[in-house]
Amino acid sequence: MEKIAVIAGAGPAGLTAAYELLKNTDIKPIIIEELDSTGGIARTVFHNGNGIDLGGHRLFSKSQLILDLWEELLPLQGKPPIDDKILGRNITVSENGPDPDETDIVMLKRKRLSRIYYLRKFFNYPISLSLRTILNMGLIRTAKSGFSYIKSCFIKRKEVTLEDFMINRFGKVLYETFFEKYTQKVWGLHPSRISKEWGEQRIKGLSLSKAIINAVLSPLHLISNKQKETSLIDEFFYPKFGCGQLWNIMADKIIQMGGEIRFNQKVVGFKNSGNKIDAVIIQTGNGEEELRADYFVSSMPIKDLICGMENVPENVQNIAKELPYRDYILAGFYLDKFNLKNNTKIKTINDICPDSWIYIQEDDITAGRLQIMNNWSPYLVQDFKNKVFISLEYFATEGDELWSKTENEMLDIALKDIKSLNLTEEEHILDKVVVKVKKAYPAYFGIYSEFDTVKNYLKGFDNLFCIGRNGQHKYNNMDHSMLSAIEAVKCIKDGTDKNILWEVNTEKEYHEG
Repeated sequence: MEKIAVIAGAGPAGLTAAYELLKNTDIKPIIIEELDSTGGIARTVFHNGNGIDLGGHRLFSKSQLILDLWEELLPLQGKPPIDDKILGRNITVSENGPDPDETDIVMLKRKRLSRIYYLRKFFNYPISLSLRTILNMGLIRTAKSGFSYIKSCFIKRKEVTLEDFMINRFGKVLYETFFEKYTQKVWGLHPSRISKEWGEQRIKGLSLSKAIINAVLSPLHLISNKQKETSLIDEFFYPKFGCGQLWNIMADKIIQMGGEIRFNQKVVGFKNSGNKIDAVIIQTGNGEEELRADYFVSSMPIKDLICGMENVPENVQNIAKELPYRDYILAGFYLDKFNLKNNTKIKTINDICPDSWIYIQEDDITAGRLQIMNNWSPYLVQDFKNKVFISLEYFATEGDELWSKTENEMLDIALKDIKSLNLTEEEHILDKVVVKVKKAYPAYFGIYSEFDTVKNYLKGFDNLFCIGRNGQHKYNNMDHSMLSAIEAVKCIKDGTDKNILWEVNTEKEYHEG
């Protein structure tokens, strides 16, 4: 009799689990996806012919396993994309790879630039004591920053909070200038109330010294991307039509190989007894359906997973119910004029600002980040030679004042930010769109300090495998979410210890040594 694995969620983790099951086992995966699309937070939204990523997802990994998997789905370009051709920009290519102008099934290689916008000036990201930083900050503020950093090298704070973590790596002055208020904007909470685990997860090896070393050695080609911290890489892979293209291709292959994906359906409950999940309850357009299976792979939010299970101990229920998340709002604008000009030596079409995204540190601006999709891929923008597609990104908590805004109210807030930043004039906006995403970012504060109680409870179910960002309540990079899925399939296939799933962590060179 055919064995079945039910997978909750068609994001990077859920799709990778299904793909790996089909390649390496005789188990049939059935993916249950609440939306009508794949990719989760890593999807690309198209609006009137223009594509925009939710959050922006560069494809970069220190795991050769993931790099090989990406190229298996999308071969690396053999010739430059159209904007690089027009501008004569140099970019490394694959010797036998396809031409992006002749095929859609291709992975681009893009130059990375992300900067901080503060005091209406650009600063390098990660921040470093470069000449531009000194000129922008002024000598007095720079001197204070330097002495503060030196002090942090010799006098270390006990690391309990994210504030401790950042001050130890950048000094108190740079922390207060570039991290404190921005972090509060993103998470809705002061860094002194957020666990240091966020820093360990996202910027584990990053510090001012490493940023300076990178700035010195990279131009001399004395440091490779694999040796760099992820935040310091200067090239990344990116599908021709956005990150979502990768997941659409993987979903097509899953169906071709015999897997099943059910869109617009939601896992709302579980039948569990002892240490085993027996069935899931699925909400469909026609009511509810009970689906029995041999294995259950969950990339759904742990809060919802626990809520749908039977006979859960009260303390586990209470912790899961209060697990914190941060939600995401995107306001996209299609422009025929973009005022943010290029002040770098990087050539761009119409000399637009060359950043893929920009961190907005200004206190008077509600948005946290600005994306410029032309710089991700010219193929995402219908008239990339004359138009620019941007998005302003906002961070909220479901039910709060910002999240509760209507689409028109949200556009009004974004238009106010656009005017304040002098990005364009209202008459040059040709199209606009708003997208909201619930539970985009699992958060590391409040009841999270007791999360191990929930994690240990879930580990006790022999045929339940929690994977991905929401499935583990871990702010993973995309490649780590995929690796957790690959490890889950190994556990299913070989019966190995499931603890390995929870050990897949940011910046660790797992299974490569």
